[in-house]
Amino acid sequence: MHPLLTPKTVLSLIVAATLAACSTSDTGHVPAAYFDGTTLDRYELQAQQRTEHLKVYLDPRDSQMRRTEVRKVEAFLRAYRERGHGPLHMSIPEGATNQKLVIAAAAEIRDLSWVSGLEYEQIKGSAYDARGVGSAPILMAFTQYDVQVPTCPSAAQVDFADARSNNDMPSLGCSVRTNLAAMIADPADLLGSRALDPADAGRRHIQFDKWRQGETPAATRSEDSSGAVSSVID
Repeated sequence: MHPLLTPKTVLSLIVAATLAACSTSDTGHVPAAYFDGTTLDRYELQAQQRTEHLKVYLDPRDSQMRRTEVRKVEAFLRAYRERGHGPLHMSIPEGATNQKLVIAAAAEIRDLSWVSGLEYEQIKGSAYDARGVGSAPILMAFTQYDVQVPTCPSAAQVDFADARSNNDMPSLGCSVRTNLAAMIADPADLLGSRALDPADAGRRHIQFDKWRQGETPAATRSEDSSGAVSSVID
């Protein structure tokens, strides 16, 4: 070793060279999106609002709704009960040829709504000008939400051999988000608008009492619920 290069001096030179290399290294291969947010932010699920419509057609020669229209209304009410938000809109035509049929059909729709589990207060009624059209339909509508599924980049577009950085792949997390979107029962839950069901206070008291007495809070398993393999064929 050179007499002027002490171990401390050599260490200082190594650190300085390392810092110089880091400061001049090329970071152009790192996408700008990697410096803003996280991987989960890249494919965030969104709830998109849309309106579901139904036209209930009436024949002015009839005295009541036809069975095909009744089945359409029943299916529409089931969809509203499962995915609907806000009021159920029903608009009846004014000035139709058979106005008596229109009133009877509107009353039948309200009865079907009641049978399906809806309250009358959930139905918001209105009227529109039929302009003398005899077969003007009754219009029904409600608001529901869909999940906006992210578009995942193709794996063929990813260079898996590029290991210049330690960043995750641009497609990471997209498949997980897509699978989650398929499992969401009501996309409106992404907005956080649904109230939580009340807690079971009775069950909580039972578990807490077991903890006080030093008992296990786990459910008691019988022989019927055992996971042991049957020995019948032995």
